[in-house]
Amino acid sequence: MDKVQETRKTGPARGVMAGLALTTLLGALGISGANIALPDIAADLGASFAGAQWVTIAYLLSVTTLVVGAGQLGDRFGHRRVLGGGIALFSLASVVCAAAPTLPVLVAARAAQGAGAAAMMALTVALARDTAPEGKAGRAIGILGSMSAVGTALGPALGGLLIGAAGWRAVFVVLMAAGVVAMLTVRRFLPATGTARQVPSFDRAGMAVLALTLGAYAMALTLDDARGALRAALLLLAVAGGALFLRVEARAERPMIAPAALRDPVMAAGLAMNAVVAAVMMATLVVGPFVLSRGLGLDPGHVGAVMAVGPVLAALSGLPAGRTVDRFGAARMAVAGIALMAAGSMAFAVLPGIAGVGGYVAAMAILTPGYQLFLAANTTAIMADAGPDRKGTVSGLLNLSRNLGLITGAAAMGALFALAVGTPDIGAARPEAVVQGLAVTFATATACLAGAIVLATTGALRPREA
Repeated sequence: MDKVQETRKTGPARGVMAGLALTTLLGALGISGANIALPDIAADLGASFAGAQWVTIAYLLSVTTLVVGAGQLGDRFGHRRVLGGGIALFSLASVVCAAAPTLPVLVAARAAQGAGAAAMMALTVALARDTAPEGKAGRAIGILGSMSAVGTALGPALGGLLIGAAGWRAVFVVLMAAGVVAMLTVRRFLPATGTARQVPSFDRAGMAVLALTLGAYAMALTLDDARGALRAALLLLAVAGGALFLRVEARAERPMIAPAALRDPVMAAGLAMNAVVAAVMMATLVVGPFVLSRGLGLDPGHVGAVMAVGPVLAALSGLPAGRTVDRFGAARMAVAGIALMAAGSMAFAVLPGIAGVGGYVAAMAILTPGYQLFLAANTTAIMADAGPDRKGTVSGLLNLSRNLGLITGAAAMGALFALAVGTPDIGAARPEAVVQGLAVTFATATACLAGAIVLATTGALRPREA
């Protein structure tokens, strides 16, 4: 009997969705909860802005490198089994993060945490798509999008309170506790049944080359101006690694990214747009805490509260976004979502300098619901044609493109922000310089989103209807 059919019988539908939703929430907390702590981590461990960025980048690099392989492992050994292992690893790594005495130890623990998150991200969408009733895939994915937004909102708000009360290490203690709850829920409603599918082994060589390539890329973008020669060398290494990766994938038995998938205009366009919008969203998470604390003068508790406003609205709009996609089609809603994001990005470039915190909140309230609508539409379109033995892998590809965008948002947008501010030591910058850095960063983000709109509205590259 098919594993998904057995899961439907042994676990109530609401319980299954609850387990997947909690897992999605945990993955979102892993990013947003840590980001709000970056200024305090930098001060406590004596790190620069570029060094503190690696607390985020290490997590994203690990997720990005492993997410497709995790999806393939789920297809082979069972989605519930691999998902449970990922949650356990995430929780154990959170303990190490909480106790880390130095920045290198913290960065290494975050990389391990990202390895667990890779399995969580790859398999929740695949299981949601499989268990959704006919014609309701958009709603199921919308629920997961809502939980991701809840995690994005709860991370800064809860993180700000925890940092103010007990310091940044308390953020990782809470992540460990949330992991335990998610593990118990998954074990209760997603029992390990059925047998593993016989599919080829995952692409170890591809993962190794991808890790080298992404590591070189991220390091090049976070180096200071005094290391220009090293930055150029790393960028060349990243380009060479990208070419080698494509060659390895062309010869792999079960590649992370099949060349045929990249030649499919629907898949290629969907993955490219996914990366662009993720980069913009990541810029808000990395740049936002510094703008609100250093540029607008808020304390950690208020920083968390302000950053939570947009994601709270996105959480409320997740299910309606999914229903809208089911009703009006993925293609049109993908375009609408990106257009709304572009409006929000332009608002970020203009409004905080005019209206302060109120302008920041208004911009966030526009940007994040647009992302929610795009996410439901694009994911529905790409997952629609995935075969039963490829759902985990295709879901992994979606997360791969998303995390490539997140890495770019954390590294490239973070570097652009620091350049626009005029100093790598954001704490020493004048408030008006920090706000100006925000304007430059999101003016660039708006241009990127305009390019994504062109891609989405080009007939040959338009996502197919779900």
